[in-house]
Amino acid sequence: MTAAREPADPAAKVIPIESAPSWSGPESRPALADRLADGVGAALSGRLGATATRLLGKGWEQRAAGGLGFLRRRLTGDYEVDDFGFDRELTEEVFLAMLRPLAEKYFRIDVRGTEHIPADGGVLIVANHSGTIPLDALMTQVAVHDHADRHLRMLAADLVFVLPVVNELARKAGHTLACNEDAQTLLERGEVVGVWPEGFKGIGKPFADRYKLQRFGRGGFVASALRAGVPIVPCSIVGAEETYPMIGNFKTLARLLGLPYVPITPTFPWLGPLGAIPLPTKWTIQFGEPIPTDSYPKDAADDPMLVFNLTDQVRETIQHTLYKLLVQRRSVFG
Repeated sequence: MTAAREPADPAAKVIPIESAPSWSGPESRPALADRLADGVGAALSGRLGATATRLLGKGWEQRAAGGLGFLRRRLTGDYEVDDFGFDRELTEEVFLAMLRPLAEKYFRIDVRGTEHIPADGGVLIVANHSGTIPLDALMTQVAVHDHADRHLRMLAADLVFVLPVVNELARKAGHTLACNEDAQTLLERGEVVGVWPEGFKGIGKPFADRYKLQRFGRGGFVASALRAGVPIVPCSIVGAEETYPMIGNFKTLARLLGLPYVPITPTFPWLGPLGAIPLPTKWTIQFGEPIPTDSYPKDAADDPMLVFNLTDQVRETIQHTLYKLLVQRRSVFG
């Protein structure tokens, strides 16, 4: 190794390589975050501040301070995730904030029955699935957070966790694999767990079969609720079926891509990227009365007949509520 040259100025200092500041390492992030916050704060305290007040209204300073605090925590790593990968702060500050305008302004969701979601403790929410793209699950997550002040931990299909980028985002938003072990663990921890037992059979069904529930599988979600002794809350969603009316399926292309289906709708693929915009239907999300499970014995989950009967009870409750909501609905878009 070549020896370091003496500096021309005897007063100059040689900074060893290992102690030189690295602007890409984690140790530099707090300083970078502080400099960024100071720079933005200085800019907003000048003429830009008066402009911001005119454009954003009063209270923008608190919102800006909150945003800068969030940014600093992300840069410094001062945030927590659980062992499933759930990032509570990122979910609240980014994911839900991005989804909320879609729920409130675009689909104008009427949320009912959130008083049936317990304020604490484990609970399993079971909902119908529809709409070609699973927007119904995301909108339910917004509804549970904003109207029941709890986070919905969704059980998602295997496909979600093999897609690049989507996999990481899903984990951070609190989603996990739809398996009995994960469901039971979350329920026993006192979480609100959401399951859509129709799976791809529900969201990928033809438009002609709208609001007709598909098979609910073998009742694994009921067994998890029984083992954890938590209530089951049926959830009925009206409006999602018409967001992407599926009138056909590119089956060959779907097989080539390894997807459950590639939909044909009145707008897709005919309008290109514009065809991917959902129709602005009016939604209703109705949470029904909870079905208790804590009165059953510990080994009740091993009784296939009991599991089947409870599964059928949940399915029939959701189907009956769907019919009732459809009768009450004035129109698809209003």
